[in-house]
Amino acid sequence: MRGAPRILPGMTTRTEEIDRTGRAEAGAARGIVITGGGTGIGRATAHAFARQGDHVLVVGRTASTLAATAEGHPGIRVLVADVTEPDAPDRIVEAALSALGRLDVLVNNAAAMGYRPLAALDRAEAERQLRTNLLAPVLLTRAALEPLAERSGTVLNIGSSGALGLRSWPDNGLYGAAKAALDFLTRTWAVELAPRGIRVVGLAPGVTDISGGPGEDGPDPGYAGFLKEIAGRTPSGRTGRPEEMAWWITQLTRPEAAYANGIVVAVDGGLSLT
Repeated sequence: MRGAPRILPGMTTRTEEIDRTGRAEAGAARGIVITGGGTGIGRATAHAFARQGDHVLVVGRTASTLAATAEGHPGIRVLVADVTEPDAPDRIVEAALSALGRLDVLVNNAAAMGYRPLAALDRAEAERQLRTNLLAPVLLTRAALEPLAERSGTVLNIGSSGALGLRSWPDNGLYGAAKAALDFLTRTWAVELAPRGIRVVGLAPGVTDISGGPGEDGPDPGYAGFLKEIAGRTPSGRTGRPEEMAWWITQLTRPEAAYANGIVVAVDGGLSLT
């Protein structure tokens, strides 16, 4: 969506005293931005950060799902925006600084998937996936560099365990390729941005049971069967839960995790090892 940021009510901000290095006093609420925050892992992660006292801006395309994420959580605000729009990176950063007063953690979670073999892949679908899964996090992270550097902040990129190592992913190659590229950027940015005090880490979730199916486009009638099939192949005997991924995201972005940089953690019940 274009135009001025739309932020729904739901949070009061407070001004914190900071030292001359830009780091907040101990115990101060951090500012968190999560893209794709209306459903699934994004929603669970917003709730996890809010429960520990952080202030969160969730970004997504659908006002109703974002409002559901914020409901009952006064520490969460929402921004209706399409991360692939040219003006989205600047709008998101500006909205975060306006609503939260600071930016400590950026979670690049928004994703677009579309199963089809190469022979059936048209240009529009290829561009849709690459804009969402790769170009959007690149441009948003670039736009967020200054406020992140002020807070010695953290970028967390959400990849996929299906795109790790030497694995293939028939009929979903473009999505997997974008996620593999995002993992490469996680490692590269960790080295590039360390002198600025910015840490970059990644999470590679396995198949996660997202209520209603992945994304914001409504339920997928074949989703239940897909989950059952994956659970049968996973050493742990089940698929993941959004709350489990949210736990890892909050832990990897904690100040106590500051020495972890450039890593991509697979959380998939051991499936990527088979």
